[in-house]
Amino acid sequence: VQLVESGGGSVQPGGSLRLSCAASKDTLNYYHIGWFRQAPGKEREEVSCISSSDDSTYYSDAVKGRFTISRDNAENTVYLQMNSLKPEDTAIYYCKAWVGSHDYWGQGTQVTVSS
Repeated sequence: VQLVESGGGSVQPGGSLRLSCAASKDTLNYYHIGWFRQAPGKEREEVSCISSSDDSTYYSDAVKGRFTISRDNAENTVYLQMNSLKPEDTAIYYCKAWVGSHDYWGQGTQVTVSS
């Protein structure tokens, strides 16, 4: 399983970004996909995830109502639409695929929210 994140960058507070997690073929059919983030000096935290089986989703309280996770199985890609960004959203965002005891991580993409 290979995961490649893209779409990070620098935006002002209130702005938007869309992150992409491109997965190797058929990954989305079998693996749950989640977005995690890690800010400097902080532990990595789960932001959002989407189930491989029924498209159910999860959002942390910190991003609920502002972020939306979606997937395109034909493109083998999971997206994270991030709106109303805040400085506290600044972090490296990682994509993770997992099923059972197997998990895989992407290399991460930097998101910086600053005026």
